[in-house]
Amino acid sequence: MKAVLDTCVIYPTVMREMLLGAAKLGHFTPIWSARILEEWARAARKLGPEGEAQARAEIALAQAHWSNAERPEAPGLENRLWLPDSADIHVLATAISTSADVIVTLNAKDFPKNILSEEGLDRHDPDGLLQGFWQADPDGMTETANRVLAEANRLSGDQWTLRALMKKARLPRLGKALTT
Repeated sequence: MKAVLDTCVIYPTVMREMLLGAAKLGHFTPIWSARILEEWARAARKLGPEGEAQARAEIALAQAHWSNAERPEAPGLENRLWLPDSADIHVLATAISTSADVIVTLNAKDFPKNILSEEGLDRHDPDGLLQGFWQADPDGMTETANRVLAEANRLSGDQWTLRALMKKARLPRLGKALTT
């Protein structure tokens, strides 16, 4: 399965690490565009100059590790597309031009399933998608979650529980699955 990752699912660190961890396990092939990555860096500016610098470093790491994930823009394609939020058309164009299967996003209202289905696409929220990967591969996904938890604890200096971290990361169903 090829999945375009919207900015809103790769900018939060824990969500991104869980998604890319699932991709490392072979559950899907991640796709993004330079514009999606630039949106990530711009969103991180809200945290100050350090936030953008950190995001750009994380983007460089993602590009190095997933060298085939970044796909060129499809500007001509964008002219024929419509979404409720025109700022998201580039995400849909990336999905169409790469023959992706799904768009992974938290913005359901901006990516109506009827419009996506006309293009042969589906939409998944990250929590449901990751929970499905856990059902198919509980050992691999649990190992990935434990690595993400250890890194979150190291970076924050806190002692998160797996369920609390996943809930904070807007992955409550996955957190429940991982801890039951």
